[in-house]
Amino acid sequence: MANAGILSGVNRDSVLDSVRTTLAAVAALLLARLLKLPEYYWAPISTIVIIQSTIPPHLLGWQRFVGTALGALLGAALASYFSSSLVVYALGIFVCGMLAWLLRVGGAYRFAAITLSIILLIPRDRPPWITGWHRFLEVSLGIAVALVVTTVWPLPKKTA
Repeated sequence: MANAGILSGVNRDSVLDSVRTTLAAVAALLLARLLKLPEYYWAPISTIVIIQSTIPPHLLGWQRFVGTALGALLGAALASYFSSSLVVYALGIFVCGMLAWLLRVGGAYRFAAITLSIILLIPRDRPPWITGWHRFLEVSLGIAVALVVTTVWPLPKKTA
């Protein structure tokens, strides 16, 4: 009977949100594994980031998509033509911010900087262009799953 007291205080919307997030994350994980993506875990992580954000999913999905593409391109280019150093890394983060501003996608800056950091700072046995391409695919899959789930199963509107 002690458990009945704990369960009686559970909010129905919280349970549904947890179920929705779990199903979306598992779907992204299974799809990424089915596609044999090398770092498949980025797909469910991206799904969770989109679904659990307070930013509208379509806006955040777009920011993450553009930012990941920008960071992957810039990170791969820098890693291909320059030796890894603090100066190259700092320049890359700065250029991510300036490009996001020039392209008027300021919200994408954080995702560009994250992707650039992953490409430049984590040692790999693959060429940087392959690493960037994989990162872009893995994140894009997670974004797609999140957008499908939030469209098919939106959260109820909260009333004040």
